[in-house]
Amino acid sequence: MQGSPRLLRLSRGGRIRLLLGVVAAMIVAMVLPTSPAKAATQICSSQTGNNGGNYYQMWTAGQGSACITLNSGTSYTSQWSGIGDFVAGVGWNPGNTSSKSFTANLSANGGTSLVSLYGWSTGPLVEYYVMENYVGSPPTSGQYMGQVTSDGGTYNIYEHQQVNQPSIQGTATFEQYLAIRTSPVSSGTITFSNFVNAWSSHGMNLGTMNYQIMATEAWGGGSGNSNVTVSSGGTGGTTGGTTTGGTTTGGTTGGGGGGSCTATLSAGNKGSNWYNLNVSVTGSNTWTVTMNMVSPAVVYSTWNVSTSFPSQYQMVAKPNGNGNNWGVTISPNGQWTWPSVSCQAS
Repeated sequence: MQGSPRLLRLSRGGRIRLLLGVVAAMIVAMVLPTSPAKAATQICSSQTGNNGGNYYQMWTAGQGSACITLNSGTSYTSQWSGIGDFVAGVGWNPGNTSSKSFTANLSANGGTSLVSLYGWSTGPLVEYYVMENYVGSPPTSGQYMGQVTSDGGTYNIYEHQQVNQPSIQGTATFEQYLAIRTSPVSSGTITFSNFVNAWSSHGMNLGTMNYQIMATEAWGGGSGNSNVTVSSGGTGGTTGGTTTGGTTTGGTTGGGGGGSCTATLSAGNKGSNWYNLNVSVTGSNTWTVTMNMVSPAVVYSTWNVSTSFPSQYQMVAKPNGNGNNWGVTISPNGQWTWPSVSCQAS
């Protein structure tokens, strides 16, 4: 971030505490150095910068030893021993909502260690985590908000308020959003839009993206190492969403066949056991949209479209003469993640 990182610490008891919160314009003497790094550069002190076109951060509280080795702009290893607190990673500044592919090999003894997609937004000021791999007990401070299913895993969602704590905007009161995978993994995909939508469905909205890193974090006197690689995908592919009760845009997908088209989801009305999705198709007037539900959610009804159901959790939609704007009513049956859609023009 611009001259000064802001990283947090997750306490052994599961209470999130902030590690560093300095803003150059407010506390000049505490500004960490920013420098361009080169591949295979080892950094063992607090620093931010750019390497191979990507942003990186390294922070250590000074207790024990910790280093990060930048292998490329999107790959690093880290080592720590007898650590008090340490956070390091590579990513983007500003961050983005595109999907991330990652490997996150983690080996540790003692204390707590984790690898997460970590970042900030402003307007509102929010600090967020998507925790993928961890050794020890991940933090569960704050209010439990439910679960979201994404990328083959189930994540517990928590919201935690920090009052008058350091942040990227100086001392402030702000929210922390957590998504903690119930079974840690060492590689996979993070469809970040799914988490943005899931948080939003609970009134946990992100603002303008600030920095975003695939971070290794460790505290509590342990020792260990990590080997992390991350990449950010484009806007292609199919993504799900979660009902928001507003007009947030959901997943969009391109089609194929004899032409191209795009189906875009947006939220409609919502009840205690149902919600509406509006679907807008662009690029063609002769299209086929396939909607794949997330079990056990099912389509209850539709409007302005002709449909068929190859299976209980899949719907195929085609024009019925009412144009390219149509909709569905979903019965979530406890699963509020939006379906994915794909569009094919003919």
